[in-house]
Amino acid sequence: MDEASDKPAASVRAADLWTAVILFVIGCIVIKDSLRLGAKWGDSGPESGYFPFYIGMLLCASSVANFLLAWFKRRHETFVSKESFKGVVSVFVPTVVYVGLIGGVGPVPGLGIYVASAVFIACFMRLLGKYGWGTTAGVALGVPLAFFLLFEKWFRVPLPKGPLEALLGLA
Repeated sequence: MDEASDKPAASVRAADLWTAVILFVIGCIVIKDSLRLGAKWGDSGPESGYFPFYIGMLLCASSVANFLLAWFKRRHETFVSKESFKGVVSVFVPTVVYVGLIGGVGPVPGLGIYVASAVFIACFMRLLGKYGWGTTAGVALGVPLAFFLLFEKWFRVPLPKGPLEALLGLA
């Protein structure tokens, strides 16, 4: 491993601090919604938000404790190197795009799970796996077809479909 790829992209301290902040925000959302539902003990027992309220409080308290522990941490260890982070991003970004392709984004309609899966598999196999076109096409078309048969025909579980399935009368 060369020196450039060994440089840290984030420290354990930074990851701990950000995780604590994000979990604190989630805890606050849980508390707020619990109060909306009712977080008291009513005449017939606990209201709907009673237990979630205390879970949110526990989440906020533990987040503050973790934040303080990370803030005062003396040793700065590497959480992820720049090279490793590139690998994570090379999987994360296409996955976010894949999810957007399934259901659509804003006014843009989705392609459905089968077409989006074929595109996703083909891109990963070709760009990251460096497979040939024949193998890529076979797997990229075969896997969604197998899942279509499995879910739609055998299990009778409808999955999100797009305009191609509608055009073929499968939607």
